[in-house]
Amino acid sequence: MSAGTDADNALLVALEGPAPAMEIALDLVKRSGWALPVVLFGCAAFWGLDGALSGAYALGIVVVNFLLAAWLLQVTGRISFAAMAGAALFGYVLRLGLIFLAVMLVRDASWVSLVPLGLTLIATHLGLLFWELRYVSGSFAYPGLKPKGRATPSTPSIESAA
Repeated sequence: MSAGTDADNALLVALEGPAPAMEIALDLVKRSGWALPVVLFGCAAFWGLDGALSGAYALGIVVVNFLLAAWLLQVTGRISFAAMAGAALFGYVLRLGLIFLAVMLVRDASWVSLVPLGLTLIATHLGLLFWELRYVSGSFAYPGLKPKGRATPSTPSIESAA
């Protein structure tokens, strides 16, 4: 048996080309603009101005969390797939710690209402992820977002699939 080289190990191969994770995260950030008025009005209706401010702060945390996750995957993917896997695993723990820190730093501030802050953190994380599922391609041919354009006989249009 011969000794393997680095070229034989798939984990040591780096990602070539654009990072699909960053493309998806930027699209998610764009879609969070639609969630902002809903969060502000919803939190203001139940908890007043403090609720609206807390909801806006939570939405900001969510957006930064998605961007940081994509940035970690983009940077480490250019190093190797093993580094990207490590960034996905340990980056998750790091980002949870940063969310915890962001909440703990403001928990005693006069403008913070913890219930809308917590509800907005959970609901917008899940809501934006499920909303983005409609726009993400599950194909190796088009990693990242689904392509926009005309359909060919072998690829039905996105509109006809919906």
